[in-house]
Amino acid sequence: MNAPAAADALRPKLSDERIADDLFAEMRKANLARWPSGAGVDFDQAVALHKALPRHKQLGWVMREAVAQRRCLTQPRGGFGTFEMQRALMVTLDKDGLADIVPTTTDSYTRNEHWELAQKGIEESERLGRSMLNGYPMVNYGVERARELIEAIDKPAIMLTGTTMPRLTSEIAFAGGYSGYLGSGVAYTTSYIKELSIEDGIRNYQYLDRLAAMYDENGVELHRRQPGFLTGTNIPPSIAIVTCILDCLLAAAQGVKNYGLEMGETLHLVQDAAAVAVCHDLCQEYLRKKGFADVFTPITLLHWMSAWPHDEAQAAAIISYGGTLAAISGAASVTTKSTHEAFGIPTPQANAEGLRMTRMAIYLARDIRLDGLAAFEAEKTLIAREVRPIVDKILEMGDGDVAVGTVRAFEAGVMDIPWSPNRHCKSRILPARDADGYLRILDPGLMPFPKDVLAVHEEGLRKRAEREKVPYGPELAVQSVYEISEPIAKLLPGIATL
Repeated sequence: MNAPAAADALRPKLSDERIADDLFAEMRKANLARWPSGAGVDFDQAVALHKALPRHKQLGWVMREAVAQRRCLTQPRGGFGTFEMQRALMVTLDKDGLADIVPTTTDSYTRNEHWELAQKGIEESERLGRSMLNGYPMVNYGVERARELIEAIDKPAIMLTGTTMPRLTSEIAFAGGYSGYLGSGVAYTTSYIKELSIEDGIRNYQYLDRLAAMYDENGVELHRRQPGFLTGTNIPPSIAIVTCILDCLLAAAQGVKNYGLEMGETLHLVQDAAAVAVCHDLCQEYLRKKGFADVFTPITLLHWMSAWPHDEAQAAAIISYGGTLAAISGAASVTTKSTHEAFGIPTPQANAEGLRMTRMAIYLARDIRLDGLAAFEAEKTLIAREVRPIVDKILEMGDGDVAVGTVRAFEAGVMDIPWSPNRHCKSRILPARDADGYLRILDPGLMPFPKDVLAVHEEGLRKRAEREKVPYGPELAVQSVYEISEPIAKLLPGIATL
């Protein structure tokens, strides 16, 4: 069989069906041969390693315990360009930051599978004594070094890769003892890359989900997680939740049983709490409709994902408020940021400080819930009425096949993402913050939201435009992206300047 024919044989027709065992074995063989460190992956040894880890270092179990105990765990982001720097960072986050989950963020070269360039970045980082990469080159360092990172900490570790191409990174990370992996085919493809098709993004993550399921079939429950925060801008909860549902259904079809769902905070207490509740309930509803009754779906909120202020006191307020929102919403975990967010990659110490700020905020708000509050119940109803028509239409377009329906929906604009860089996404939908602080939909593009729901959105948005004397249109959307990063004097002018 020639090379193109062999590649086609490993690329079956797009479908949400589980990848067959014999085909997956061939896919894994080809994948692991792409870089020398792939030879260090031994599945049986990896299974034994995970089973030997104490429970508190197994993220699948830790997430289940957090939900059972109604705890909100803390987890930062972070990655440096050499093994020594990465190990020091992870130890700092564990010991000084008191992180419940310790991350490893990969660098941009690794995310795009440019491993030769990543190797040069390692060498340059070692020569200069500082990280010249914006993350950890997991593939270059390989399985044994990954295991040393896991040994250095006393918490579960998760991979944060920001990639649409997770196949080799995930193999090495899982074999090294990482028990969590963030990423999904719909969310990352529409958020982080221009040319890759949504179809290929789905295929790439079907591989990862089939791999995670294979571990589960051998007695190791890994934690897979979906990054519903999307383009790092204002994302209305309904858009994030639709994406969560699609990715969750695709993962469940491959056999994943422990699948976390993420959303970026809107910074509106009622809306964030309502979004967490609706995301969990609707994901479970659609899982049951597709015949998946045993998928665990904890929710993670993320600190503000859009533009941050340069003032560290303002940033500290956002961090603390973000922890408060996560606790009140009932989220199982929160992904934290630091007061250095506006400046670039934080130092390990600043990262640890952001963790401690968040932990204190969670403690103070730990017993507060909004159940029964009229505004909370109304927002849950509104969000659910936005989500269901979109998901139902996508499933209809695919004749019940989630993968096919998703690709067709993006082609038609039935599913859309604000400010997406991906050319396969129309990116016509525009969100903005309304007069009461809720994120609403300013322009739905071609998405089939109910007209009476859009009327509610428009009413609040027009009130804000009138109050602030700005045009009702795209300018309102742009202003909403940058408002939180404005100097505090502009956000809350003094009495003398009113």
